[in-house]
Amino acid sequence: MKGGPGTTDEGRIAYANVTLADALARADDVRTYQVSGPGWLSFERYQIDARIPPGTTKQQFQRMLQNLLAQRFHLALHREIREFAGYELVVGKGGSKLKPSVATGDGTQEMPDSPPKIDANGFPILTAPGLVLMEGVRGKAVVTYLTGRAQPISALADRISREFRLPVADKTGLSGAFDFTLEFAPQPPGALPSAVLEEGPGAFDDSAPNLITAVQQQLGLKLLPRKIPLEVLVIDRADRVPVEN
Repeated sequence: MKGGPGTTDEGRIAYANVTLADALARADDVRTYQVSGPGWLSFERYQIDARIPPGTTKQQFQRMLQNLLAQRFHLALHREIREFAGYELVVGKGGSKLKPSVATGDGTQEMPDSPPKIDANGFPILTAPGLVLMEGVRGKAVVTYLTGRAQPISALADRISREFRLPVADKTGLSGAFDFTLEFAPQPPGALPSAVLEEGPGAFDDSAPNLITAVQQQLGLKLLPRKIPLEVLVIDRADRVPVEN
């Protein structure tokens, strides 16, 4: 899902092979699990290309996208609060290990067209404020490397939420922007095919810690299981085939 306010192409959007649930989530700034409706919302695919007037804010763009989807799909929906299994992100007993950033900026950058350079430990190297996640192979295991530069805790919580596909509420009380790196096993745990790993007892384990352990050990934060109340978009009616251009 490329383009729009806050990106390098603010004058247009190009959404390729997206579901209606994807587009609704972008329009309302929610996760796809906060969109409830018929099953086809999550598997029928669409192409959305549109121009955006100069100077459009993120809030104005979201409203435009909401109107576009409502008109093309004859959408009718309502909103309600539901509880989801999720996590609260808090500061661990030993205190935060996050480093205040000397860089400036308050947003995340889009993933570049080509992969960024990596350092000797496998982490993406950022030359500007941003949050980039990459996967690599260490020995016989897949490892996820996350680099954040000049990022608020909300961006970290959002990234963790995306990994778990569950809500994560920031309860750290930490403000400001931070630089950090995080190394963990992909969620769900990622590894090369089992046939590659069957080396027998005593084989060296190169796998990274799971995300919950990594957050605690490497960042000094903790993820606590909680019920998280969230607003849900409940789709009452939608056409599977949208109105043509």
